[in-house]
Amino acid sequence: MNRIDRRTLLFSLAGGAASLALLPGCRSLKETKPMLAIPRNEDFYLPDGTFHAAAAKRAYYALMEHHGYPICDRLRGEDFWTLDFGLGKFAEVGMAGIFWINNHEHDYLGHEIYLLPGQMIPEHWHEATRDARAKVEGWHLRHGSVTLFSEGAPSPGVDERIPPLHREIAVARRETVLAQGEVGYLEKPLGKHWMLAGPAGAIVTEYGCYHDMAGLRFTHPGIRL
Repeated sequence: MNRIDRRTLLFSLAGGAASLALLPGCRSLKETKPMLAIPRNEDFYLPDGTFHAAAAKRAYYALMEHHGYPICDRLRGEDFWTLDFGLGKFAEVGMAGIFWINNHEHDYLGHEIYLLPGQMIPEHWHEATRDARAKVEGWHLRHGSVTLFSEGAPSPGVDERIPPLHREIAVARRETVLAQGEVGYLEKPLGKHWMLAGPAGAIVTEYGCYHDMAGLRFTHPGIRL
């Protein structure tokens, strides 16, 4: 039995059917890059409290340079976006991304996700819409480190690792830690999920079916896009 089979068996014994699975990759036992500075929330807001998207983008470009990730012209343009989900806590809850392709006709997507050290994408799920089925997706860790959270039996001690804004409301408390090159994915539609970057941040490629914003739902009631 190979390593991934053992891991799958252990997941099954620990909590029954999981909503997230793992594919084998090029696991590294330790990161080769030093830690990045922990972002300060105040650095990403103007004096009136407005989210400073330009400052956020500069931080992500620094993340890319740190990991030797090529910054193509398209990443310097309007297709590259960042948001704080309207919570005013960008250092804790925020992300940047680019949809390399989001094809409605043939139902496939290629999306890159960028997270600063300790930053999370808030818990969410995807419902079916008039134009799209309930989205399913997988995540391929390219650089840094990331923990995926899905529904199922909670991981031991998980509460203390959930950022404060989600600690009381997160439904997905089953952890899967990805090493560079590994892929995790949802096994079923409608599963609640979120992710949290490690001390070197994270750059994650997402594979999935067509993304319809109309089907996106968040657990946190205060989130605004």
